[in-house]
Order: sequence, then structure tokens, then C-alpha cells
Amino acid sequence: MIILGIDPGYAITGWAILEKKGAKLIPLDYGAIETMSGLPHAERLLILHQALQKIIKKFKPELLSVEELFFFKNLKTAIKVAEARGVILAVAAEAGLKILEITPLQIKQALVGYGRAEKKQVQQMVKVILGLKEIPEPDDAADALAAAITGANNRR
Repeated sequence: MIILGIDPGYAITGWAILEKKGAKLIPLDYGAIETMSGLPHAERLLILHQALQKIIKKFKPELLSVEELFFFKNLKTAIKVAEARGVILAVAAEAGLKILEITPLQIKQALVGYGRAEKKQVQQMVKVILGLKEIPEPDDAADALAAAITGANNRR
């Protein structure tokens, strides 16, 4: 099974592709989709849409494991991230992916065993679980890997 993990964002969206073979998780690729701040809002969403379509076409995942928007400090930013999540969900639905929406708490519990774990603890566990030499960069990609791991282990 191939899983697409997404850490949604407006300026930066982290993405990760994992393959699950039995109990083994194999990272195939990961990265971040970045949009330039000077572009109109609709163009930034279109860039996200097109980049996700390319990733899905290349890796053919069966499952999207995407982090829910759970906490925000700035309402304006939260609305833009929510709109980016809408694009992500629409692209996944259009491609026929099963969709699992997970909270940051679920990710922390799945990887660290503690719902209030620090971000660095989660990233360290991503490294350990996947047998990587270093914590993946940027942070958004590491967070997407965490979402993919959680999705791989929570599949019903």
C-alpha cells in the first residue's frame, strides 16, 4: 500500500509518500510545496492543486492521511490553511483516494505515545521509525511523514 501524508499549509504544504509492506514502512519520497507570498490567493491554491496532482500521478497512493486544522493563533491564516485543506481533499477525492483526517493529538500519540509531545520528539520518532540518518527537512516534510506513518498504522 502507498500512503500520501500531508501537513497542510498555505505558504508551505509538507508531503510524504510511504509504502507499507507488511509491518515495514518505506519512505519513497517527501518534500514541500511552496507558494510565493506575492501571488494572488487563487494562484497559490492552483499551484498546490497542480503539484498534488503530479505527486498522485507519479506515486499512485491509495490513502491520503492529512492533518486536520486543530489550533490556530491567527484567524486570517487559519482560513487560508482551511482553503488549502479544501484543495487537498478535493484533489484526493478526484483521484479516488481513501481519506483519513487525523488530529495533531492522534499523530503525537501514534508516534510518541503522548498527546502533548513536543514537535522535536515527533520528528525524532519519524527518523527512528523510518530508519533515516537525519530528521527530514523541512519541518513540514517531517510532519507529513508523521501523518503518513499515523495513517499507515491506523488503516481500517
